Amino acid sequence: MSRTIIQPLWVRTTHWINAVAVVLMVTSGWQIYDASPIFARLKFPASMTLGGWLGGALQWHFAIMWLLVANYLVYMSLNIVSKRLWRKFLPIRPGALARDLAAALRGKLGHEDLARYNAVQKLAYVVVIVDIAIVILSGLAVWKSVQFPLLRTLMGGYDNARVVHFFAMSVLVAFFVVHIVMVALVPRSLLLMIRGR
Repeated sequence: MSRTIIQPLWVRTTHWINAVAVVLMVTSGWQIYDASPIFARLKFPASMTLGGWLGGALQWHFAIMWLLVANYLVYMSLNIVSKRLWRKFLPIRPGALARDLAAALRGKLGHEDLARYNAVQKLAYVVVIVDIAIVILSGLAVWKSVQFPLLRTLMGGYDNARVVHFFAMSVLVAFFVVHIVMVALVPRSLLLMIRGR
């Protein structure tokens, strides 16, 4: 195996900070949701939530949101400045995406070269980058609705901003679950994200 650094320290650091922040944000968010559900029939078990009650969950959520936002800004800034965003994630070609998706569904997608992302990975990472931006913006529209009336309006109003926030969080959870499954299938990728090579 090559000793070349594939994932620089800043990528690994922001990755792990993001993983912790997302877990804490989602579990405290589920506790907040349970106090005032958007969808009447959906309730999250207390064992899957953080905060113990609405006030505790809000404290966790607002504390961790600063970590999530700061980490996201650092990650995006360094990706843009280093040009890694374009090198690693773009372009996503429709033909390559169709081919790699078909191979993934058949269980035949190769992972020999961990330094390169296949088209499905590229799309997944781009989707999650955009999704976290939507989580942040919709969260702002819910948290500071009066201070950000244009943002609230763009989200379709306060209640709709809550729905957007919930669905954006759901996309993030789906990504997280698939990500964990893929790490279990390709354990070398976990070592890569710990050691960088």
